[in-house]
Amino acid sequence: MAELQGRRILVVEDEALVAMLLEDALMDAGCTILGPGSSVEQSLGILQHNRPDAAVIDLNLAGESSGPVADALAAMGVPFLVATGYGAEGLPAGHEKVPVLTKPYDPSELINLLAKLCEAQAAE
Repeated sequence: MAELQGRRILVVEDEALVAMLLEDALMDAGCTILGPGSSVEQSLGILQHNRPDAAVIDLNLAGESSGPVADALAAMGVPFLVATGYGAEGLPAGHEKVPVLTKPYDPSELINLLAKLCEAQAAE
């Protein structure tokens, strides 16, 4: 998808297989992958040295909430979506309007939603 060509996407996911599938879909769309971050600490470390164009984050990272990552992305003005098996009710406080993809999801849904986020960001 041309809208994502060359975009830097942060992946925050603790399940190795899910992270690999996500990376494959994003690379097929022409993205550069940052991460994956499998913990809050690791993900925040990535953000200290990189500014992504957008991010895909899982809510639950081995029992740890990814809320601090969502907060950091919002503070940086980086659009993100949440890919989770928990649905929208598990969104971190203050991020209730963030788009949610419920696992399992079709990779084309992910790519389309990320493209919309990047387009909206570019229009601002």
